Amino acid sequence: MKKRSTSAPAGSRTTRIADQIQRDLGELIPREVRDPRATLVTVTGVQVTADYAHAKVFVSTLRDEPEAKAGAVAALNEASGWLHSLLYKRLHIHTVPRLHFVLDESGVRGLDLSRLIDTANATRAKDD
Repeated sequence: MKKRSTSAPAGSRTTRIADQIQRDLGELIPREVRDPRATLVTVTGVQVTADYAHAKVFVSTLRDEPEAKAGAVAALNEASGWLHSLLYKRLHIHTVPRLHFVLDESGVRGLDLSRLIDTANATRAKDD
């Protein structure tokens, strides 16, 4: 699920830059970040501020342990300066945003809601 800035209309420059940052980070993280905590990470979305100063990068990981998830985000935030410099070389814009990585829990919440719905449906079918 892509995270988009609610203040920028689809197709706007901000949205295009956020999408490009998402694609570039998807390539750069596995190749350039050597920290083992940052393995099995997927960039699920990017929100860029209107002034291009900051980008909130949403990531998910296949790891189940909360400590591993927090470690992956911490490793990416530690590598954010290096990733910023690599993005500067790739993006042809005046200001490359500072990267702030956060854990995207939307997939987990979706699975929990799906389980609740399945449980409710099973209970209803049993009562009928």
